[in-house]
Amino acid sequence: MSLTVHAPGLLSTVQDRGRPGHAALGVGSAGAADEVALRLANALVGNARDAAALEFTLVGPRLQLERDALIALTGDCTARCDGDAVPAWRPLRIAAGATLECGALRRGARGYLAVAGGIALPTVLGSRSTDVNAGIGPLGGRALRAGDVLPLGVAAATAQAGRGLPRAPRQGARAANWALDPAPWFDATGQHPLRLLPGSHLDDLDPTSRAALWAETFRIGADSNRVGWRLDGPRLALAAPLQLVSTGVMPGTVQLPPDGTPIVLGVEAPTSGGYPRLGHVIAVDLPRLAQRRPGDALRFAPTDLAAAQRRLLRREQALADLEARLHARLTA
Repeated sequence: MSLTVHAPGLLSTVQDRGRPGHAALGVGSAGAADEVALRLANALVGNARDAAALEFTLVGPRLQLERDALIALTGDCTARCDGDAVPAWRPLRIAAGATLECGALRRGARGYLAVAGGIALPTVLGSRSTDVNAGIGPLGGRALRAGDVLPLGVAAATAQAGRGLPRAPRQGARAANWALDPAPWFDATGQHPLRLLPGSHLDDLDPTSRAALWAETFRIGADSNRVGWRLDGPRLALAAPLQLVSTGVMPGTVQLPPDGTPIVLGVEAPTSGGYPRLGHVIAVDLPRLAQRRPGDALRFAPTDLAAAQRRLLRREQALADLEARLHARLTA
């Protein structure tokens, strides 16, 4: 069974939860920018949480399914199947030969499409994630192109039966009569600040810049991508020049280049860097950052490691509980 790409959309890539553990080789983790949206898309079709799916940016791809399939979309997209609107955040049964157009995102920067069975391209260093910047991953580490044919894995039994799932239509799509509420998991408003752990060089900012980091509003720069988000706004400066050597960095690290424009590293970040490190966006806020579009506003708020760990633990417990409840519904 396969999925054929007729139009790729904007920066549509195959992603799973990434390839951690290779930083010593200079290989970053990559993976879905919004890991929560990926996990929930997989849960809605009965996949394992680390199954490979499609991530798309601002505008999604147009695809055709070879056979009947169970899919789910997460994100706020204007999707259509054979011309008819289809909803996100719920299971959808798609008829063989139907064309799915994921369309433009109304809010947020990224959407996800999971298919029961997952995308079964070969793994690279244990992952099917695409790292476009490094050229690592399936399809030679590149984004989707028109004409790509993506093999699909065997769907779990939860995708084949279950009273909570729609039956296969003769044509087009049929949606389940229930859906997830995205509100607890999907934040594209930017109303809440991103919580920042202090970095090694936070105290090296001059007093005006240190105050501006917490008090001022920044905006996502137009040249932002999966490597990092450049932040337009107040220019930050050090109190005195620093002589630094490169050291380890990871997604969420906030660096300060010489021009004073902060950069928040993304999932395709390098594994080391030599710029001053002002802080680190906590793990539970990285999916929210991933949904910011160019021009969107953001602010920072200070936090500490204990609070960051508590928030991550609460999120993981809530996600695991939701995944279990979805599994029970799909197999009922």
